[in-house]
Amino acid sequence: MLVDIDAGMILSVIASFVIGLASIVIYNKIKPRLSSQTNDLKILLERVQYYENLLIDMKIRLDSFELTKEPEEPIQAQIPKPREQKKEPEVVVQVKEEKPRERIQNMNFGSATEYVLRLITEKPMTSRDIQVTIGRTREHTSRMMKKLFEEGLVERDMQTKPFTYKITEKGLVRIGTLKTPTP
Repeated sequence: MLVDIDAGMILSVIASFVIGLASIVIYNKIKPRLSSQTNDLKILLERVQYYENLLIDMKIRLDSFELTKEPEEPIQAQIPKPREQKKEPEVVVQVKEEKPRERIQNMNFGSATEYVLRLITEKPMTSRDIQVTIGRTREHTSRMMKKLFEEGLVERDMQTKPFTYKITEKGLVRIGTLKTPTP
């Protein structure tokens, strides 16, 4: 059992082997040069950093030297003379102080509702005005006004931002200001 080996096959195997050996030899010759270049680059960067630090140190020393050095000639600053100003008569402005509304303390929800309804019978108010007057949180006041709106006791003026609330006839009936119409 003899195998026919072609001469072209043998030559291609030998050529591949020689090319592989040549590649290994070339790589081994180039490798030290590549690593030395990266080492050289690291050394150069370290030198640049060192000289940069020296320059910064020299700049700081120069600045401190200039600060401690006394000036040879005193600097003469020219200060302009103040102009005479005409005095105008003082205008007295009278500030109209609004008396603060009394705050209700420790009230339950029912009395707060009635109190708010009485407040907005005088004039329409925003949620913030009502909050400050009754001394409750913004969330509490917003929930209460939403509930009153849903029950139809107040109406919102949505044309203004923030909304203003005013009392409805149903709200007036609730607080006893308006009598219920008899059919």
